[in-house]
Amino acid sequence: MARLNSFYLSPENWKKPFVLESSEAKHLGKVLRTRVGDTVRLFNGCGKEGLFTVTEITKSKVQLELSEEKTCPDPRNITLAIGWNKSSRRNWILEKSVELQTRGLIFFQSEFSQGKVPAEIKESWNEKLVAAAKQCGNAWLPELQTVPGSIEKLIEISTSYHNKLFLYEKADNDTVPDNSVFAAESTLAVIGPEGGFSPREAESLIENGFKPVSLGSSILRWETAALLCMGTAYLEKQK
Repeated sequence: MARLNSFYLSPENWKKPFVLESSEAKHLGKVLRTRVGDTVRLFNGCGKEGLFTVTEITKSKVQLELSEEKTCPDPRNITLAIGWNKSSRRNWILEKSVELQTRGLIFFQSEFSQGKVPAEIKESWNEKLVAAAKQCGNAWLPELQTVPGSIEKLIEISTSYHNKLFLYEKADNDTVPDNSVFAAESTLAVIGPEGGFSPREAESLIENGFKPVSLGSSILRWETAALLCMGTAYLEKQK
């Protein structure tokens, strides 16, 4: 069977009558030229996916009838807290976080951050997650969060995590963790912005239960460190 085209329907709208609106309706009708009677796949980003028959297409809406539904097991693993940077590479991280089944991304304000982290999640970030999920078939989207303020604000929200790491550029190479550490349940890994952590930030993290670890001898860009953590956790989960 050929791969079905996928569309996102938010959790609050996952109910009868099933209706796609706005950009998703346009994508289905105008871009992909889907016809009444065709079968498509819908997902809600929280584990539900289903096969639907298109019953009506108008300029602004698409109505569908559910034929098969299931809840997918949650494959998500590590949560990454990433120091805020002004960088187009952020979109790349958002995309890879879906493909590699990351549980969450937290963008926090660091002393060496370039610019100020926004107080609210941008809609364009969610759109990037949805586009990636359509491509890879993941029915779960990462949870996004921003933490303005200081490293102390990040520490405040870290209390629910049992395994807390921070990727420290000054950590010895012998602190490179076993791969399973990244895939451990309730793991939060903190990555600094370009320029790393200030001495005060590093001290605060250590005092609050974060273990400093190294990713090896090479100096990695922040998005490279993020990808390595996500990829390692993903591969461990596949075993």
